[in-house]
Amino acid sequence: MKSRMETTEIVVGLDIGTTKVSAVVGEIDADGITILGVGNVPCRGLRKGVVSNIDWTVRSISEAIEAAQTMAGVEIRTVYAGVAGSHIRCQQSDGVAAVSGGEVTRVDVERVLEGARAIPVDADRQILHVLPREFTVDNQDGIRDPVGMSGVRLGVKVNLITAATSCVQNVVRCAERCGLTVADVVLEPLASAEAVLSEDEKEIGVAIIDIGGGTTDLLLYVDGGIAHASVIPAGGNNVTADIAAGLRTPMGEAERLKRNAGCALGRMVGDDEEIEVPGVGGHLPRKAARRVLSDIIEPRVEEIFAVIRKRIEDTGMLEQLSAGAVLTGGGVLMEGMTEFAEEILGMPVRLGVPVGVRGITQLVAGPQYATGVGLVQYGANALAQARVLAPAVHDVGRVDVRRDRIREREARREIIEETPIEKRSSGRFWNWLRAAF
Repeated sequence: MKSRMETTEIVVGLDIGTTKVSAVVGEIDADGITILGVGNVPCRGLRKGVVSNIDWTVRSISEAIEAAQTMAGVEIRTVYAGVAGSHIRCQQSDGVAAVSGGEVTRVDVERVLEGARAIPVDADRQILHVLPREFTVDNQDGIRDPVGMSGVRLGVKVNLITAATSCVQNVVRCAERCGLTVADVVLEPLASAEAVLSEDEKEIGVAIIDIGGGTTDLLLYVDGGIAHASVIPAGGNNVTADIAAGLRTPMGEAERLKRNAGCALGRMVGDDEEIEVPGVGGHLPRKAARRVLSDIIEPRVEEIFAVIRKRIEDTGMLEQLSAGAVLTGGGVLMEGMTEFAEEILGMPVRLGVPVGVRGITQLVAGPQYATGVGLVQYGANALAQARVLAPAVHDVGRVDVRRDRIREREARREIIEETPIEKRSSGRFWNWLRAAF
């Protein structure tokens, strides 16, 4: 298989979800991101976003990677993996650092962010992301990008995203057992936001709601930065389980009914509409009103959106979300989801699909691919930042070496100047004598 790594940069996003594993291959060049291939297979190895069966998860990852490789025509070695689950936590922190040279550089920003993450965390948890909300240069606050500004003291306010170390390690271990190297582990709603949100929405305030199979992820943007992140341990699988129990049908058939005939808002369904419900345990299929299916779905969806509204109200940021909410993830594909969300949340709601990419976009046009495409975009941004930061670190290193040499010469000059003239003359005489004989 031909590898294109010599000429272009390939970034692969690996979305390991509760119900499916998606691998999205993107080619990064000067013009942006081109989607080359997609692999999408069912997965039964996770529960509530957390790996519960290593072997099943490894099998699904291998199949998804193989499908993406075949479509893209490249060999996949490194991936950006997504992580989610109710173990995700968000907390605030501050950092302060002195500005070297009187002008803020990228290195200064990295140092102050490292200082902000130097807080005690539980032994079984690790920091996933350090997300800056605003910077402060001397007494000036509210700064988004301080690079190039003059000052002597740089401060930052950040949100720290932490996760259970065992859950992150299990994701990495599954990928490594497939022969892959994990470049970074990324919070899945953060990746989804990269794919579906615009800068204007982030600026005036927006909530992104990613409803997956096992969990519902909530991320709030206020004033261009992330203000809150949380995970609700309920998703599309809960709706499927309700349908299977209410209509007495297998889980697989309940999922099919949910996708093909499900509606989250009962009044949008006509009274004369019917569906065919497959039987379980040898029972024959039977007819049922579609309104019955909707009556089963509606309470569970209402419960999810009610919890989301409560979470937003608890943060005190409900009035700051002027752009409303964006729904994404495979759980929002049912009819009536956006209308129902608008009623419960009390704000404008739209469906979020991946934007900002080229290539075979028809394969990633649905909200269920937002995380996979977002992981590719996250990886592209990480590579761009690394290229910008590397010359800065190199220049700082050269300055430090030059400064050390100057100090060494000055110290040598001070020693010479402090030495009496007689000893210096005597030293030069004996040196001449050794050289001559």
